[in-house]
Amino acid sequence: MSGVIIGMDPHKTSATIEVRDQREVLLATGRFGTEGGGYRAMLRYCRQWPDRTWAVEGANGTGRPLSQRLLADGERVWDVPAKLAARIRVFDTGHARKSDAHDAHAIVMVALRTRGLRQLQVDEDLAVLRLLADRRDELSRSRAQILNRLHRLLAELIGGGAKRHLSSFKARALLATVRPRDLPGRTRRQLAAELIGELEVTDRKLKDLTKRLRDAVTASGSGLLEVFGIGPAGAARILADVGDVARFPDRNHFASWTGTAPIDASSGEHLRHRLSRAGNRRMNHVLYMAGIAQIRHDTPGRAYYRRKLTEGKTPMEAMRCLRRRLSDVIYRQLRADDTKQANQASEAGPGGHPGATVQSSAADRSPVIGTSDQPHPGPAPTTLPSSPAAAKNSASSTAANLSGAPAVSTWSAPRTNEVDTDKRRCTITATEDAP
Repeated sequence: MSGVIIGMDPHKTSATIEVRDQREVLLATGRFGTEGGGYRAMLRYCRQWPDRTWAVEGANGTGRPLSQRLLADGERVWDVPAKLAARIRVFDTGHARKSDAHDAHAIVMVALRTRGLRQLQVDEDLAVLRLLADRRDELSRSRAQILNRLHRLLAELIGGGAKRHLSSFKARALLATVRPRDLPGRTRRQLAAELIGELEVTDRKLKDLTKRLRDAVTASGSGLLEVFGIGPAGAARILADVGDVARFPDRNHFASWTGTAPIDASSGEHLRHRLSRAGNRRMNHVLYMAGIAQIRHDTPGRAYYRRKLTEGKTPMEAMRCLRRRLSDVIYRQLRADDTKQANQASEAGPGGHPGATVQSSAADRSPVIGTSDQPHPGPAPTTLPSSPAAAKNSASSTAANLSGAPAVSTWSAPRTNEVDTDKRRCTITATEDAP
């Protein structure tokens, strides 16, 4: 970054800015409205510095509307995580009280002192995926609310109520078996019929939206639908929230972002890890649903889950291990898609970039990865052979690895014949767990 940095604390109706140069010299402060006139006044005021960069806190949250408007006007915008701004505010001199002016100061200082901040870019395809994924989440929550209300009414109309997994067809069949004679009963039946109608409308919308999501994910060239348990909604959510996978240096950073990296909770001689509550919870939910789909079917994920149970782990700990492994699978698939698109761009002509090298795990067919059960590897094995026969076997194994032969075996789950199911093929690398 060069020139001046404009730190912005965005809100729904206002935006507070602080402008500093590369030497951290204060140039200006201000507060503007976010309506048309206020936004144009802020942009006109800041254009007195030709070489400027905007640093917006929460560019994917509260600051998204202003960030998108700035991008549409050709401005350069960087995303400042709220956690980094909070750290600057706490450790800064003074009373460390929270206000819009102090927030803008913390944001601009983060942009000046931090390298590797994510620069926002205009990507219409990802914007469409994000909108469709958000809409599907809203419809799913609405469907759950309708079902809860319907269960409550059916419990009052029918002895024993209805089963947990209820469809509109089953609900109509149950409702047809009751004919209440009293006025409250007839009212309950009428309300239940209206809720069934709303459920049918919501189901049709969800079906159409799922088809649109499938077409959008397929058009993006992503291979996430090949992962067993990842459907169109999950793939769209992953692509929309991840954006550029290159911002994650390795699979461990990606697992920390998805909230699947285990947290060390050891004490003395008791070594254990607990579930992380941090990270992107929507991504964590996608991986959880993928893990449930793996466990319910004859997949490598089920075998892995059962093996963890036999090792003495609780069901929650075993699920955590499975989600951590699935996070690695998703990361490798995203890197492979990124490498494929980069190669296609480079073959198309100028403007492309070569992407990952053939030595990276993204390009390797069977990448050798470490364990996903522990944050740190165990002690290294002995490198010297104990006998001439062992030395011969070690030399042949090394030669096979250098020649490109796969070092580990891979698991492949069978494909399903259902068209609308969210379960797809998954390849998980089988590695030995660290002690």
